[in-house]
Amino acid sequence: MSFFDFALRAVLGLTCLSMVGSVWANEPERPNVVLVLVDDLGWTDFACYGSDFYETPNIDQLARDGMRFTQSYSACTVCSPTRASLLTGKYPARLHITDWIPGQMPQNPRSLVPDWTKFLPLHEATIADIFKSSNYSTASIGKWHLGGPDTYPEKHGFDLNIAGTHLPQPPKGYFAPWEIHTLSEGKPGDHLTPRLGAEVDAFLRRNGEKPFFLYFPHYGVHTPIQGRAELVKKYEAKLKPGLNHTNAQYGALLEDVDTTIGQIRRTLDELKLSDRTIIIVTSDNGGRIPTTSNRPLRAGKGSCYEGGVRVPLIVYWPGVTRSGSTCSVPTITADLYPTVLEMAHLKDKPGHHLDGLSLVPLLKESGSLPKRDLFWHYPHHQHYQKEGAMPYSAILSGEDRLIEFLDDNHVELYNLANDPGEAHDLAASQPERAKALRAKLDAWRKEVGAQMPTLNPNYDPSRPQHPPRTPKPQG
Repeated sequence: MSFFDFALRAVLGLTCLSMVGSVWANEPERPNVVLVLVDDLGWTDFACYGSDFYETPNIDQLARDGMRFTQSYSACTVCSPTRASLLTGKYPARLHITDWIPGQMPQNPRSLVPDWTKFLPLHEATIADIFKSSNYSTASIGKWHLGGPDTYPEKHGFDLNIAGTHLPQPPKGYFAPWEIHTLSEGKPGDHLTPRLGAEVDAFLRRNGEKPFFLYFPHYGVHTPIQGRAELVKKYEAKLKPGLNHTNAQYGALLEDVDTTIGQIRRTLDELKLSDRTIIIVTSDNGGRIPTTSNRPLRAGKGSCYEGGVRVPLIVYWPGVTRSGSTCSVPTITADLYPTVLEMAHLKDKPGHHLDGLSLVPLLKESGSLPKRDLFWHYPHHQHYQKEGAMPYSAILSGEDRLIEFLDDNHVELYNLANDPGEAHDLAASQPERAKALRAKLDAWRKEVGAQMPTLNPNYDPSRPQHPPRTPKPQG
């Protein structure tokens, strides 16, 4: 090879390296994402959402650093459907995953539930699938509850599954031995919530050099409500007349959840990852009554009313969300899928149908969302929850929320601006408005292929649908 040929090749090689470096330099930075889902969390349980008893300093600080949504909704009034919606960006009705898995029937139901899907199908594209295909590390640490081992997180794009099983709650409670087969056993007396926090911390430290998507679905604050003794004593000492929230065990359990958020942020600071890590905190359904209180909203988990589906949502996007900002635009769980992908500059799978909208314009305070209605469909029974729902569908259109009860087809209509507690049914006084919303609801059910309950030929109208007692809560 002549000196000229050697020099020419060297120049070309340097030019190519320069071009590659230029391409990399022009690529948008790939942020990390931490998505925290607290189980059964009530709309007012965080101090920054109005709790007068529970202490959540780390989550409150996250809200001060980011954006707090005041009218965010879960996709369902119970957990499994919301989890499926979060991971796929689809309405539960479209997925046919419409109850907590496996659900529960009353002894004498007027309506029979449809043949619904009791797992997250493998053909569904999940957020984790997209992140993994984009060379992110992906982990699910905590509750799964979307089917058995054949559909565990590892089958849905997660590199790592810690503590996720088919069960809705820790089988032996929060204190070790908890007997979760996907989590190594703790020492007697260890509490599950701090242990999950330690697993999250270890994941962050192992993956600091590679972008990651971390899904952290807490078991807390689902039943059984078991707080650590020293924290329970602290909250018992705070009890006084006139409080909205008064459950010391629940306060202790929630404080441990809050502590894990603080731990995540401290570790990110230590690893110098804070400036490029998005943190999102929300819930899978409203707070369970009487475990907590959702006042001024009506009822709670398992009900058809606002208390069953309005939930906290806090988003911290470093360098984007304005500190201490709030947003009153109604949002729903399915919105998180397109939001997170747009934040990370990732593209969805071709042809994947989305029911959610990206919240990026709201987070950037640069625009608004297209006008839309929000929908719920629950063709099941939650007779063991306070004000538990019989089969229903609902629509939120503007300030009006209409609920259609599928057992007898009657409707209730509430104006949330004037009546957030849903105490004054307007269906009889505004029949035309109720009719129009009912037509929208019916059209939506047809569009998503919602499964409907059917009349039970063996229903005995002389007997109650369920015995007048409250069995152990599930889901």
